[in-house]
Amino acid sequence: MKISTKGRYGLTIMIELAKNAGNGPMSLKSIAKENNLSEHYLEQLVAPLRNASLVKSIRGAYGGYVLAKEPAEITAGDIIRILEGPITPVEGIEDEEPAKQELWIRIRDAVKDVLDTTTLEDLSTYGEKGVQDPYMFYI
Repeated sequence: MKISTKGRYGLTIMIELAKNAGNGPMSLKSIAKENNLSEHYLEQLVAPLRNASLVKSIRGAYGGYVLAKEPAEITAGDIIRILEGPITPVEGIEDEEPAKQELWIRIRDAVKDVLDTTTLEDLSTYGEKGVQDPYMFYI
């Protein structure tokens, strides 16, 4: 499974909004500038996020976007599914032999588990809690 720029930049928008939660609306212009991204592209990505009720737009001179829910209530899986579609590592697994089907299903489930258990709060506060590398094993 490959996450496109839609998913990656969508996560960037949402992480920035989570970091700014409680401080009022944030403009896409500021997010684009801070992350060296195209503001026009971010505008295209925020529409499906708004339609899915993950963000709210605030109009006016000091307007912008805010999260529609608490950062702990939104998962990376929510965002990726909205912007990328269903999470599937391989198309047409029903045509594969049983051993391969089982492998693809296990990979899909592992990816879903990581995405669905990682919240915006986790992503926006990463590094603040003294976490360095949770997957480093020492023998």
